[in-house]
Amino acid sequence: MFRQSSAPTPPEFFKAGLSPEVPLSGGRTIWLLGPALVAGVAYLDPGNVASNMTAGAIYGFLLVWVVVLGNVMAWLVQYLSAKLGIVTGKSLPEILGERIGSRWARRGFWLQAELVAMATDIAEILGGAIALNILFDLPLVVGGLITGAVSLAVLQLHGHGRERIFERLIISMMFIVVIGFSAGVFLSPPEPTDVAAGLLPAFDGSQSVLLAASILGATIMPHAIYAHSALARDRFPRRPQAAVPRLLSATRWDVTIALTIAGAVNLAILLLAATSLQGRDDTGTLEGAHGAIAEVLGPVIATLFAIGLLASGLASSSVGAYAGAEIMHGLLRVRIPLATRRIITLIPALLILAFGVDPTQALILSQVVLSFGISFALIPLVYLGTRSDVMGDHQNRWWTTLVGVVVAALLVTLNLTLLYLVFTGSG
Repeated sequence: MFRQSSAPTPPEFFKAGLSPEVPLSGGRTIWLLGPALVAGVAYLDPGNVASNMTAGAIYGFLLVWVVVLGNVMAWLVQYLSAKLGIVTGKSLPEILGERIGSRWARRGFWLQAELVAMATDIAEILGGAIALNILFDLPLVVGGLITGAVSLAVLQLHGHGRERIFERLIISMMFIVVIGFSAGVFLSPPEPTDVAAGLLPAFDGSQSVLLAASILGATIMPHAIYAHSALARDRFPRRPQAAVPRLLSATRWDVTIALTIAGAVNLAILLLAATSLQGRDDTGTLEGAHGAIAEVLGPVIATLFAIGLLASGLASSSVGAYAGAEIMHGLLRVRIPLATRRIITLIPALLILAFGVDPTQALILSQVVLSFGISFALIPLVYLGTRSDVMGDHQNRWWTTLVGVVVAALLVTLNLTLLYLVFTGSG
């Protein structure tokens, strides 16, 4: 199914005039940061908010360990994705498009990846629409249109040497998300002993297993893997071989910073629900969670939460649309105008909103679709990292591969568990 390909030969210079002799320290290191922070927005999308809020409201601190574990696994996954893009100068979809020999196999792979990207987009558009409804009482369909239009405008900034502008805007939205989702924890902090107790792995029935799988499914998502390899490629399109170790070192810092922020915010959402909303029966929807926060912590914290949700929907939708465009280009080797693609991928979310489908149920179903796609992205990522004809001298060491295999097996098992529980009604 896979064809062999020779290791890439990087050009002599890389972007912005940096040379191999430039030490990656101080301001230069900061200049190299960014792709992981953009990809990290995928870890703060409305699906994450719904999963973590529900887990905290129902089970308190029981699943704190799941958030922490998911973040640790995500670090390795995102680093491997960025490493692939830096070393090869290509994205994961591009490499798969070259190595999958059968045209029909390549189209089939594209179809599942495209469905995953569209499911991700549904969650993000719905989150933005709900936030606009909460803040401005806009109809959900109108909110969905606005979210889609703004994400397209943001996405237009990417390319033609404007990657840094795109990054800065997405990162700015990320910090709005951080403030919006974390403010309530500072107003009503949890007991440290309760948080520590939640670090011990435990479940409480099949529903808690379902929520744990949902948290991990919303944390490590296929489109984030595809996107990060492409973001790293775009950020460093021209770099000499001698610069690769320095770029990988900077990337480790980039991924660490991005996932520390994302993990802290996801944990804050769960702790907020566990501390202030536990036992309430009105937190099953994002609108209900907002109302409960307003009642318990006041309108200011509730408004910050809604603003964070809006920024989450806008930023993650932009990154999701970028991932979808890269999937099509890499696997089918075609490009279509961003506006056309944005309209096509916006249609499913708008239909859901127009026909009155419960947005929260749609969010849950979107996570189920994501569960189907994780293995198709993660297994090839780990496999390609072992290939000297792909990675050259930078192929993953045996212990990195071993950890990657364990992480992939665990995530695939948990996502299969999620699918089983959903379809059998065991949750």
